[in-house]
Amino acid sequence: MLVDTAAPPGTRWCIKWNHSVAKFTVLDCYQNVAGTMQLERSHQPDFAAGLGHTIGRGEQVSDGKGGYWINAINEPVANNRYALRVGSTDVDHRVVWQYDEHYNEVSLSAHASGQRVILQIIQAAPPSVN
Repeated sequence: MLVDTAAPPGTRWCIKWNHSVAKFTVLDCYQNVAGTMQLERSHQPDFAAGLGHTIGRGEQVSDGKGGYWINAINEPVANNRYALRVGSTDVDHRVVWQYDEHYNEVSLSAHASGQRVILQIIQAAPPSVN
């Protein structure tokens, strides 16, 4: 297991990665909505190969720096399981989140480059009483 952290309803996190052609950073951001993982929004600094906004899927707004956010995507992730083929260290797929005012970042590429990983929300096991 690469990352195991509490993510109660309302928790947000992003997959941060470097575009393999344009070399800029992209963010795909998720939220736990009542136990369901949803793609909430995405940040893209440019309209590069494979990126862009699809009409009817969220709302595109300027980030004020030449890029844009696609907000209000709000698409549930099937079965709360997002499969990702982790890119090389140049792509540097990372999971980023904030918890109690602390910024956290784990590089998936440093640990699982070229491998398939699953990001998922699971129900916490109830405390056991013996």
